[in-house]
Amino acid sequence: MRATKVMSTPVVAAGPQITVQHVARMMINHRVSGIPIVEEDGQLIGIITEGDLLRRVETRTERQRSRWNERFLPNSRLAADYVKSHARRVADIMTRDVVTVDECATLGEIAGLMEQHRIKRVPVVHDGKLVGIVTRADLLRILTSSAASVSDEDGDRSIRKRLLTELRQHKWAALLNEADIVVSDGVVHLWGVVGSKQERQALRIVAENTPGVRDVDDHMILGPLRPGPLFPAI
Repeated sequence: MRATKVMSTPVVAAGPQITVQHVARMMINHRVSGIPIVEEDGQLIGIITEGDLLRRVETRTERQRSRWNERFLPNSRLAADYVKSHARRVADIMTRDVVTVDECATLGEIAGLMEQHRIKRVPVVHDGKLVGIVTRADLLRILTSSAASVSDEDGDRSIRKRLLTELRQHKWAALLNEADIVVSDGVVHLWGVVGSKQERQALRIVAENTPGVRDVDDHMILGPLRPGPLFPAI
């Protein structure tokens, strides 16, 4: 799935000359924790988040350092902290190096950027102009909707076929017995012997992720696996 299918649009955005107080009110009123900053033509030039507003003189949360500690910090660091806590315009405290994607980015690519940069939102741009935004909440909505989209009418035979097809792809499932996997009324029953707790957990997760499965009953026991492939040669 691509960014264009899940991104929120239109995006709550602001210009670089608005005040810090104004953007804070926008976050509260629109219930968002980050706002992209754009020029009049829609070009994305920055982003401001709740984290940028934590250390403010108005709330008396600016960093307090002793004179001793300040002696060991470069002037550039001290000046940057002052700007962050005292600047009135958004342009002075926004993040300018914004992590963005285009409309064709996959959800996997977006999730990877969120992990890598430890961010909660990724603006979507087209020719540098803001066209949407994908947040962690958007990814969670896809997670819940994908589970709800599975048809309850899938037959047990089809469910079992999908489950066995997936298990064929994994080396750790090679010694399991096909006859130990039973599907009844959408419930997968796992029987037999499994070699480790990790393999047992992996089997359950494969079953849970199989479309059409309503529940998984684990009847397996831990023990040495008897030799022999799970599936006959095809």
